[in-house]
Amino acid sequence: MKNLNENELRETWKREEEIAHIKGWDFSYLDGRMYQDHNLPWDYENLIHQYLKDDMKVMDYDTGGGEFLLSLGHPYQNTAATEGWKPNVKLCEEKLIPLGIDFRECSDESQLPFEDGIFDVCINRHGSYDPKEIYRVLKPEGIFITQQVGENNDRDLVELVLPGTAYPYSHHNMADQSRAFSDAGFEVLQADEAYRPIRFYDTGALIWFAHVIEWEFPGFSVDRCFENLLKVQEIIEEKGYVEGTVHRFLIVAKKTIR
Repeated sequence: MKNLNENELRETWKREEEIAHIKGWDFSYLDGRMYQDHNLPWDYENLIHQYLKDDMKVMDYDTGGGEFLLSLGHPYQNTAATEGWKPNVKLCEEKLIPLGIDFRECSDESQLPFEDGIFDVCINRHGSYDPKEIYRVLKPEGIFITQQVGENNDRDLVELVLPGTAYPYSHHNMADQSRAFSDAGFEVLQADEAYRPIRFYDTGALIWFAHVIEWEFPGFSVDRCFENLLKVQEIIEEKGYVEGTVHRFLIVAKKTIR
């Protein structure tokens, strides 16, 4: 990339823009071009297994393509899931329903398509939720386990290419969300928060990423952000990468009996 002029860079980057697409939650296109430190102080999957037994009913809200849910190996007849993004809805209908999993389309976290008090465990990784609605569908003393993308996720990268962009999810952090669960009638059993690095080794990889994660980079395009992308290119040529910060938090909460 060092030997390309600005017109050639623009053409190269616009090709990345044109092909930016994700199926399920698969970032393998960026293998070798992006690094993210996944070493969190908790293990989301192990936490779920600590609470979830084979005879319990579990619901995964915002399951994506169902990949993580299936990796749990929970009995299908005791498994339910929702998803609201149309491409993933189709994927789940093709993948989960034939297995006997109770999959239902849902794009409103405040109106879950399930009866009151039917789940022992509800899980949610990087999806939306409404603590009051989670409380409704859980059995007494049922458990909710969530790993979330925090409000500061990728902010340094967003500021590089789209300075001044509004936060998409304010108050989405461990402290504020723990209070929200307490207010909804939960006992918070565990809460944790972590910040980890994410690196992009070429500007095209960041462009692809920004298009896929459009809610963090609203209005992003190569043409609109070209001058700032040139600055990103300078950073990468100098350091070998451009670095941002991943923000994650965890909450494990138990439904208390009112």
